[in-house]
Amino acid sequence: MEDTQSVATLMDSTTSKIQQLQKAFAELERHRAVTLNLKWKQLEAHFHGLEKSLKRRFTELEDQEKEFETKIVQSKKILENRQAAVISSEKASLESLQEKRDAAVSAITIAMEKHTKSNCMEPAGATPEVQGESSMFEAKPLDYIPLENTEDNMMPFKNGVVEVKCYPDLVKLCQDMDSEGLHKFISDNRKNLAAVREEIPSALRTAVDPACLVLDSLKGFYPSEVSISDAKKDANLLGLRRTCIMLMECLSILLTTLELDSVSSLISASVKGRAKAIAEEWKPKLDELDIDANNGNSLEAHAFLQLLATFGINSNFNQEDLYKLIPMVSRRRQTADLCRSLGLSERMPGVIDVLVNNGRHIDAVNLAFAFELTDKFSPVSLLKSYLNEASKVSSPVKSRNAPPTTAQNDVNEKQLTALKAVIKCIEDHKLEAQYPVDPLQNRIHQLEKEKADKKRATEVAKPQPKRPRANCVGNGARATNVASDKNFYASRMTDRYPQYIYDRPYAYPGPADTHVPSFLGTSYNFPPGHGNFFGNGYHYQATYLH
Repeated sequence: MEDTQSVATLMDSTTSKIQQLQKAFAELERHRAVTLNLKWKQLEAHFHGLEKSLKRRFTELEDQEKEFETKIVQSKKILENRQAAVISSEKASLESLQEKRDAAVSAITIAMEKHTKSNCMEPAGATPEVQGESSMFEAKPLDYIPLENTEDNMMPFKNGVVEVKCYPDLVKLCQDMDSEGLHKFISDNRKNLAAVREEIPSALRTAVDPACLVLDSLKGFYPSEVSISDAKKDANLLGLRRTCIMLMECLSILLTTLELDSVSSLISASVKGRAKAIAEEWKPKLDELDIDANNGNSLEAHAFLQLLATFGINSNFNQEDLYKLIPMVSRRRQTADLCRSLGLSERMPGVIDVLVNNGRHIDAVNLAFAFELTDKFSPVSLLKSYLNEASKVSSPVKSRNAPPTTAQNDVNEKQLTALKAVIKCIEDHKLEAQYPVDPLQNRIHQLEKEKADKKRATEVAKPQPKRPRANCVGNGARATNVASDKNFYASRMTDRYPQYIYDRPYAYPGPADTHVPSFLGTSYNFPPGHGNFFGNGYHYQATYLH
């Protein structure tokens, strides 16, 4: 505002300035020695024109300023109205939510009172047969008292706990003991697998015999018509195996919520005998495990260990054999819980040593944190050692046979994968203060730029074959190039349609060599030549592999 007033004052003083200039100009006229072509009237007209132009522009700016201030006032009013509307809407929503909450609490209270009265009114002389039927878990499902005046999306309650029933079909399948239908339901809803997984323990509770239902679901884990090598390419079979593992985990969750007597009746001697028979059938098949076991991501070994842990039959097997299986599942999300359930926590330092010796430092860091062994196994030292190993050429034979450019590209690709895995591990375990990631990120950008430059240079240097004319006129000499043209198009088709590889997110790179690790001994035969191939079907969304 002060600037505007000062500009207006200066503009008002222009008249006096012009008069002073006129006097100076007249004085110059009297003392001039030669005649000037410039007349005062011309100067006066020029200055008056400038004055009018400035006043007009100043008036326009004032009008624009007033318009802008008007818009600001209007915008403030609109924002105040919107803020008031939002506050009013939030208040109405809170009131509605409070009413629904009060109604739900009232319904629960009424149902609990009715349940208490029904228990008090039960005849004291009930026959032993009736009492026996109500107490035997295997004879009938757990009893539930339905709530009245509640919506259909509310589960019945047991011991005062109300559970939301999002998938009534899931409960129906468990009540019917339909294991095949349960597999199909989980496969059809795999996009919402996290929500389904949360509901499975509650749904299993409604089954007549949850343990037998889970054991029934294990049929087809090793189909006779599918070989071990073909199983890794069968997405449906991989999905079925993951579902089997998930159902055994959910049964373990259910068992943790039951009392000791209920667990004993649920996991009876006959159920344990059946689980032991399945485990003894599966164990010899572990001898044929492929490269996934060498990379710590074996579904077969995971399912075997989960079967032992869920049904409590690990004492029937040699603990040394179980110890050797742990590195085969070191990249699985449930490895730490499995080791605790199987009583192998004290053997973890040896497992971590085996992983480090076989170039699987990332898995070693994860297990060191899970079992609080970071004092003995420094995470930062392990990660730096892992990057040093990744910067080396994988094998001298490969370097001798392959061109220098190809070998260097392999090393750069290996470094890229290792750097990304280390950064992910640092972020997961909050190690940024001990191991900053900025230098690692800069190295990733450098390697990616080199990779892009080499690819661009290769494409420019690649010769482009000449195509024969459509009328074949004057191309008789080119008939000898038919085979080379075919080879060219074959190579182009290979680039366009590469061989499909099952990718595995969150997969840390395994060791470069494909030899069998020392901890497996001679009883586990790995087919050579698979490299670091990771087979997979659909997968669960988890930080670790599932």
